[in-house]
Amino acid sequence: MPHLSVPQVLMLDHLTSAFARGWLRKLNLSTVISGFLRSRMVLLFLTAFLPIVLCGQNYDILIKNGQLVDAKNDIDGIYDVAISGNRIAAVEKDIDVDQARLVIDGSGLFVTPGLIDIHAHLFWGTSDGDYLANSYSALPPDGFTLQHGVTTAVDAGGSGWRNFEDFKRQTIDKSKTRVKAFINIVGHGMSGDPDEQDVNDMDARLTAMKVYEFPDDIVGVKLAHFKGPDWVPVHRATEAGRWADIPVMVDFGRSVPSLSIENLFLNELRSGDIFTHCFAEASGRESIVDESGKLKPFVMEAIEGGIIMDVGHGAGSFRWSQAVPALAQGMQPQTISTDLHTGSMNGGMKNQLNIMSKFLNLGMSMEEVIKASTWKPAQVVKISKELGHLSAGALADVAVLRKQEGEFGYLDVANTRFDGRYKLVCELTILDGDVVWDLNGISKQAWDEAEVPEARGRPDVQPFINPQK
Repeated sequence: MPHLSVPQVLMLDHLTSAFARGWLRKLNLSTVISGFLRSRMVLLFLTAFLPIVLCGQNYDILIKNGQLVDAKNDIDGIYDVAISGNRIAAVEKDIDVDQARLVIDGSGLFVTPGLIDIHAHLFWGTSDGDYLANSYSALPPDGFTLQHGVTTAVDAGGSGWRNFEDFKRQTIDKSKTRVKAFINIVGHGMSGDPDEQDVNDMDARLTAMKVYEFPDDIVGVKLAHFKGPDWVPVHRATEAGRWADIPVMVDFGRSVPSLSIENLFLNELRSGDIFTHCFAEASGRESIVDESGKLKPFVMEAIEGGIIMDVGHGAGSFRWSQAVPALAQGMQPQTISTDLHTGSMNGGMKNQLNIMSKFLNLGMSMEEVIKASTWKPAQVVKISKELGHLSAGALADVAVLRKQEGEFGYLDVANTRFDGRYKLVCELTILDGDVVWDLNGISKQAWDEAEVPEARGRPDVQPFINPQK
């Protein structure tokens, strides 16, 4: 009996089911054919001839000759990536093009796992005055993720335990982008003041209960925007994180005088917790670089202890005066994220690739920038079993990127410019095995070579266009 590959086994199951359904409908001999199809004869027949039938059809998509960068598997080289259904089927040096239905030339391009943005604001809606909780400042993800290679985005605390289910129905369940959530320790979520200052609405128990109710959707707890001079909100957030066994992301400090980030890093947060807006220089928040340009010594100690430094660029939380000296002194962010919302998308932030480009120009390698946008965030929010890498069997989320060289300018939140030589652009995005973004049509045939079916009118409106007399 011939050996079958994983894609062939999956196809065998599919064809057997289709074979049975088609014959049953056509011949209406359900009893005879059902018994026949259950017999070993059919399995032996299909097993013997399936490799011939499937010749050239083992894979749905094959990306050839791309520069594959996969931190989990320690790969940085020219490889082929094959996809069957919604899974990575094979990663090899040379896969025969005849085995795939669609072949994409990745020559000169970087092939990476789908990018993961762990700080975005996606609880969009029309509740007037509620800031990032079902209101106008948040954004529907699909128009701001896929075209930049982002296949997974995490809402950073827009909803709390009181309104998470609204967010799930409205955004998670309706989006093509894979959306996860940090649940806010405030029950009403990120609805602005005075709600976000209400310590009485910061309930660790009810927050953790909501995590247990939706474990596939909620990946962390978020604390943000608290202006008080005490540590109670931090304690509530970390308590919820401990109960639910998930990380806590902290947008820390708006108090005057500011609370100590050294105490936050070394005494309050746990290994695996996240300090977002790490390159901010803002009122009410202590910065990681002092006024003389020196990186504070406890920052590296915190990183070595497992605290995650996340970019969270946003509209007010990334300054060159922090990032340039920090990286020059050896401090790199573990995760690169956007803090996407209406106030940041058209400013210095722009999108995930624009931020990755900034760090490329600050001296991080392509491998380091990609790791901080794929494998590391997947580990941080505990979705690394199937995402953040291109191992065989992983979900088929892929970004195909072009690294441009030229003269480019990058802005921080103070609208000051940093000049760079490199810019990343997304050529192609694959989500769950489907091409969802193709900038230059590299996955498509030329118009004069393709067989295009004749256009047909919309059946639902045709009677109104040509009404019968």
